[in-house]
Formats: sequence, structure tokens, C-alpha cells
Amino acid sequence: MRTGRVGEVFTAFLWLGLVSFGGPIAHLGYFRETFVVRRRWLSEADYADLVALCQFLPGPASSQVGFALGILRAGGVGGGIAAFFGFTLPSALLLAGFGLAAAQIAGPAAEALLHGLKLVAVAVVAQAVWGMARSLAPDRFRAGIAFLAFAISLLAGGPFAQVLAIAFGAVANLAFDRTAPTPPTGRLEVPIARRAGIIALVLALGLLLAIGGLATAGVSPARFLDAFYRSGALVFGGGHVVLPLLEAATVAPGWVTPDDFLAGYGLAQAVPGPLFTFAAYLGALVGGLGGAAAALFAIFLPGLLLVYGTLPFWDRLRSDRRTQAGMRGANAAVVGVLGAAFYDPVFTSAVLTPWDAVLALGGFLLVTIGNMPAWSAVLLLPLASLLVR
Repeated sequence: MRTGRVGEVFTAFLWLGLVSFGGPIAHLGYFRETFVVRRRWLSEADYADLVALCQFLPGPASSQVGFALGILRAGGVGGGIAAFFGFTLPSALLLAGFGLAAAQIAGPAAEALLHGLKLVAVAVVAQAVWGMARSLAPDRFRAGIAFLAFAISLLAGGPFAQVLAIAFGAVANLAFDRTAPTPPTGRLEVPIARRAGIIALVLALGLLLAIGGLATAGVSPARFLDAFYRSGALVFGGGHVVLPLLEAATVAPGWVTPDDFLAGYGLAQAVPGPLFTFAAYLGALVGGLGGAAAALFAIFLPGLLLVYGTLPFWDRLRSDRRTQAGMRGANAAVVGVLGAAFYDPVFTSAVLTPWDAVLALGGFLLVTIGNMPAWSAVLLLPLASLLVR
């Protein structure tokens, strides 16, 4: 990959941050078209390698791919930071603004529109569960892992149960999966020393333990940071999978109401860029503009540290059978965790009447059978909810 300038990286990703609708899978398609096909920053094989790495790690996959592309293009971490800010700022500013204005939204019409956004969340999360189940739990054994993860998450509840379910999936598949490892497709030339990678990995784990310890001790700012840092550090699959972790971290302690949470999640489908910027909305509800900035920093930091730390070692990791088997099991468990979140709180909080069920099913069919973008449901369902009410 030819070395470029940080400014070039920022402007390329800022444009993508303004136009990349459709969630993480769509984002990866935009990246491929822009950087592999048109700009020719890297080869198809190298891009596939980056995508595989970021799907292997916890965190927001599309943002991690963008961060890695920026590093490779500009020859250092400055390019990664430029790519991250360019891709993240548009949606972060929009969602933070909505969070700041949420307290001013009142009245029957506003409540009907917000309820429509909750129905959008039902349709979009149902689509995510359906699509992920088909690709990540395609056989009986992994479907069984997904079911048990669903049961653990739903019956036990809380973030610990979700982490336990994902760990169970990884261990179970590692014990019984005998699939041959997928051979590597190429070799990435990474401008990161192994020592720097180790420091980043140690820092990611150290912050998780340190912030979590302070939060357990009752330090108020640490509790806030821990809620978002832990969500970013422990979510596999990115995108919609962060929903149950953020719900457990912000709704369960009473920081955000279930209605506000689901309304914001529905609105997040209408903006471009990474879905993790939903954290800006939640942070703004809790702590204003400063809370939005802190939530964004905390939720994205672990994923970026992990991809930076793993890049120098990826050639070795990707060819290991045990690593691949464990990740296949963890990904199957993620389907069950997201399925539990779909039932509670998404479905139980939004579908309260027969009309709600009709509108939610209509939105689901719109984005699945109709292949319409998620933002079309954001436009239609709130208006339909307003008419019904």
C-alpha cells in the first residue's frame, strides 16, 4: 500500500461518514468499493484479511476496519485516528444533538412518533437476528449453541450472563469443532512494531480491569466510563450486538428509561456511520455534551486498541485452527444473546397493541423481503404510529 497523507485519509472517511447508511455490513461494502476498487489503496486479498481480523476481534467491526485502513495508508496511528474521526463525527454529532433535545420532546404527537421509533428497533433488530442466524449458526451444533446462549442471557439477565454465554459458545465449539483452518489469503505489511502491539493489548486489558475496579468501588465517573468501555470491549460482532450490553449498562441502573433507549436506537438507524455512535445519544441523556464525548471515547477505545495490538500478530493467529473454532462458537452465541435482547427489552417494550404488531411486522418485511434500507422504516413507522394514535 502506497503511503498517503493524514489529510487525505480524513477527507475520504469524512465523506463515507456522511453517506454510509445501512449498518456494518453495508459499511464494509462501501469501504471495498472506495478503497479497493476506485482508489486502489490495497488489494482485494489484503482487504479481505483486514475484514477477517476485525470480525475476529470484539468491537465495532466497520470502525476497526476503517481505523486499520487509515494506519496502513498513512503509515502510522495518525492515519487511523484521522479515519476514525472522519467516519464517526457526522453520526455522533447528530445523535448527541438528539439526546440533548430529547427532554424537550413532549405531547401526544411526539410520544406517538417516539413509539414509532421503538417499532423501528423491533423491525431492524429482528432483521439482524435473522441474518446473523443464517450466517453464524448454519448447522445444528452452532444453532444449539445459539439457543443455549439465548436461554442463559434471557433467564440469568445482566451483562455477566451475556459474557458467560459468549464464553460458553467459544469453549463448546473449540471442544467439538474439527473443521480445517481456512488458509490465509495474503500477507499484510503492517507499520506497527510487535512491542507497540503488546503495549496496546496490555493497555486495553488494564483499562478494563482498572475502570471496572473503580466502578465496583463506587467511584461515580468510573461507573459511567465502565458501562461504555465494557460494552465496547466485550461485544463480538459489532453493530446491533451492542444493544443488549448497552441496555444492561444504562437502563438497568436507571440512567436511561427503556422508552428513551429504544427511541434513540430507532433513530440511530436513520443516520449514516457506525451504530456504536448510539453511545453519544445515551451519554448526552446522562451527562449532556460532556457525557456524549466521554461515552463515545469509552465505547470505541477498546476496539481500536485491540485492532492496533493484534495487527502485528494477525498472520500467525489467522491460520490457527483453535482460534478459528473458538471464534465460530463465540459468533454463534452472539446470535442467541442478540435474540434475548430482541425479546426483552425491544419486543416487550414496543409491541403493546395489535396495531403495534402489525406495524412492526410491516417494517420487518419492508427491510427484509422488500430489501429497503433501514432509514425507510425510520421515515414510515413513526408516521404510521402517529396516524394510528
